Amino acid sequence: MRFTLLALSLAAGAAAASEDIADKYPQSELYDKPVEVIPHVFSAIGATAPPTYENAGHNNNLSFVVTGDGVIVINGGASARLAEALHDEIEAITDQPVKLVINENGQGHAMLGNSYWAGLGVDILAHEDAIHEIEENGDFILQGMQRYNRDRAEGTEVVVPNRSFSDREVIEMGDVTLEVLHLGPAHGPGDTQVWIPQWGIVIAGDIAFHERMLPIFPDTDTDAWIETFEGPFTELGATYVIPGHGHPTNMAQVTRYTSEYLRDLREKIGAHLDEGGDLASSYYVDQSQWAQLDTFEELATKNAGRVFEEMEWE
Repeated sequence: MRFTLLALSLAAGAAAASEDIADKYPQSELYDKPVEVIPHVFSAIGATAPPTYENAGHNNNLSFVVTGDGVIVINGGASARLAEALHDEIEAITDQPVKLVINENGQGHAMLGNSYWAGLGVDILAHEDAIHEIEENGDFILQGMQRYNRDRAEGTEVVVPNRSFSDREVIEMGDVTLEVLHLGPAHGPGDTQVWIPQWGIVIAGDIAFHERMLPIFPDTDTDAWIETFEGPFTELGATYVIPGHGHPTNMAQVTRYTSEYLRDLREKIGAHLDEGGDLASSYYVDQSQWAQLDTFEELATKNAGRVFEEMEWE
């Protein structure tokens, strides 16, 4: 009952999320202080907004699991300084050392903090496709972070994870067994989910969204994302979901704002194509039912255009 009430209270709090909310934890580089989602699983919830100097790039969730024989961190963070701030919070909670960092993908807010963790000798694990992304685009991603983060980028370097996996890697540490999964194509290359079946919780990464509009990249396969989400991801049967962005919630919420949003947008763009519509007018298909989501203004038209370009050749 305690877990259920906590999950419901977190989900209810999601309604208050907004990119207009000021930094909730000004004494730290973190946007907000880590919360214990269920016993032993913590997450520092990032801003549901683009990365800025004010939020120090902490616009995703930085999670960690206290296993009884060490700590596993999910996401390296957007900079070395942000990773260090998270480590300070971990050390305030437990004297167990951080033994593993998992990057949920190859984006900057997942991996630029690797330089801090590698400097401590911590192993870093990522999917092979995410590692390829870091190797190919890491310097470009770092430069983008340096532009908005200025002095807060100090000490950050691109560090490629020293451990990789393809489909599934089981991590047994202390009292916890984690399954590190790549369930299929979704948001971007190497999307990774961390599933803890004994507790019914999935640290989902960017396969799942609910408080902010999901972004569609030029190389995103939205049809495959839907298949991955509604197939192996849903079939995990998770009770609790920590998404890549936004407060911890449940499967109903992330289904509504991930696969149902993608289906709706594809349906709208499909009808637009059937009517002979072009790319320029595709940006204005009706997405008003999703307008309450943070980052709607930044992403809705881009998403429509990218789905048009994708479906035009299907």
